[in-house]
Amino acid sequence: MARFEDLRRTLWDPGNRYGVQPPLTGRLVAEAERALRVTLPGSLLDLLRHQNGGVVAADRDAFPTGRPNSWSADHVPFETLMGIGRQGEALSLLDSPYLVREWGLPTPVALVSGGGHTTRTRPADAWRCSPDRRENRPARAVVPARL
Repeated sequence: MARFEDLRRTLWDPGNRYGVQPPLTGRLVAEAERALRVTLPGSLLDLLRHQNGGVVAADRDAFPTGRPNSWSADHVPFETLMGIGRQGEALSLLDSPYLVREWGLPTPVALVSGGGHTTRTRPADAWRCSPDRRENRPARAVVPARL
């Protein structure tokens, strides 16, 4: 498994700006946490501070799974990571409340990748969101939406 410091530098496709939002600010994080009713994990925010969303590098665009699914016997695609913002046409974490209602997902949840057919709330157990800042427990419904 890659070290987090290495991942931060190599996660993004440097030649593709699709889905990249303006630099992450405290105001955007607060807006997202309010809208999503979760505390976003520090490791996710650290990645988004390096680059606020975008296309994942080709050698990082799959996430291993422990069971077969509709995509593969051993992985799901992980081609983008949603940023936090409202620039451009790409989906953002701020779109999560609408998408969750549209797709009938349980809440609270933070969608981090996909556009419907490949939506994931988070890759496996990589991130935990707390629905209440006073409690350090995982949010309900941070499970893959469509595998």
